[in-house]
Amino acid sequence: MKLSYLLLAIATESSVSTTPSVDRVLNAFGQESYGVDVSFPVHYLDVWDKEDNPLGDRQSFYDEFMDGCREHYGGKIGSTACDITEEDRAAMSLRQPSSMQNYTDTGFKKVQAPKQVFDMLSDYWKKNYERKEHENWPKGNTYVNHWNSPTYMVNVESGTLRGGGQNMKRKIWDGVKPILEEWTGMELEPSSMYGIRMYTDGAVLSPHADRTPLISSCIINVAQDVDEDWPLEVYGRDGLAYNVTMQPGDMVLYESHSLIHGRPFSLKGRYFVNIFIHFQPTGKLLRERDTPILTDADDEDLPIYILRGNPEEDHWLQQQQHPSKQHIRVRESPAAAATPLEQIAQAAATGDLNTIAQFAATEKHLLHQTDKNGWMPIHEAARGGHMDVVKLLVDHGVDINSRTRSGKGSTPMKLAVDSHGLEHELVEYFSSLGALNIGPEL
Repeated sequence: MKLSYLLLAIATESSVSTTPSVDRVLNAFGQESYGVDVSFPVHYLDVWDKEDNPLGDRQSFYDEFMDGCREHYGGKIGSTACDITEEDRAAMSLRQPSSMQNYTDTGFKKVQAPKQVFDMLSDYWKKNYERKEHENWPKGNTYVNHWNSPTYMVNVESGTLRGGGQNMKRKIWDGVKPILEEWTGMELEPSSMYGIRMYTDGAVLSPHADRTPLISSCIINVAQDVDEDWPLEVYGRDGLAYNVTMQPGDMVLYESHSLIHGRPFSLKGRYFVNIFIHFQPTGKLLRERDTPILTDADDEDLPIYILRGNPEEDHWLQQQQHPSKQHIRVRESPAAAATPLEQIAQAAATGDLNTIAQFAATEKHLLHQTDKNGWMPIHEAARGGHMDVVKLLVDHGVDINSRTRSGKGSTPMKLAVDSHGLEHELVEYFSSLGALNIGPEL
């Protein structure tokens, strides 16, 4: 994955610290890197403007952004609506990412969109570009500076547009779903799809986490006419900002519920056209489609992607953002939802070290067993990139060269290389142990 890094930056102490840190760190390229509240306010709206901001006077940039919203909506009520939206955005950025179940080690990845999906979207955009509609945002919305740079939408499910309709929508979902499922290791179901959105010159997209149930998502760049790259800025698991550039046909996979993302630098060009496609997990591991791991529970229980004992739990229960019958719930007792082997597989796939440690202390033999597809917990952990889980399993004598499919499939190292690349720390760890990089027999 090719990432464009900004040359200067500041790192925060953590994604939930009470005050931003001004400590400077170096990224893998020897360049200084930064975290939240440097390019744009993310957690704090009133203390982020550090005098030594290496990106220059970002405070004035933000003040101008907010003044534009207040002037556009006018009056005390309109101005207040802008400020309320900003307070909510910052509160979500603090509360939500730390309260979510993550399904990948990095939270984002850039790949090529399936050719048939991109060709379909590109053709649809070209045929219906002139019939795009001005996008109306809620009063006081500050996620996009639509008052200066209007956005437009081409609805993919519209039966009145050439080629549009529910059939096209299903083809888009079906086309990208296998890629996201393989990336997350979870069976997914559609949760939302925006139409094709066109951003215009000067556009800014405020960094944010998506509201649930937008969980496992992707962005496809359909078209662009720009003078320079308009990067997607994301904050990785390490707390640092990464700027991902996109060209038509590129697709960014991202865990939109827990990964703060945005485009805090003004678009320079005529237009930038994306489509956003969202899924949520059903509660089944991808390798266990036919075996339910999580089932419907009582109305007061949480969706499976919200961790218990975290700030979002109380918020979700208070707000009841989603109809309770439409979501898969976690039972109070994991044993009521899955066999021990299924629980271990789930924990290994999602990086749940505590659960693995509990089984290692009580039922160590299960760490060495395979499921009906011939996968061991170390295979799930390797595919997920969970270094701490893999180390625990290795410490308990699990065979690092075991292969899936009853000895005819991939080794853990092969799964790690295929999922995360040769430079991933887990691949380096396997190499230090002399692990074999063997793929499946054809």
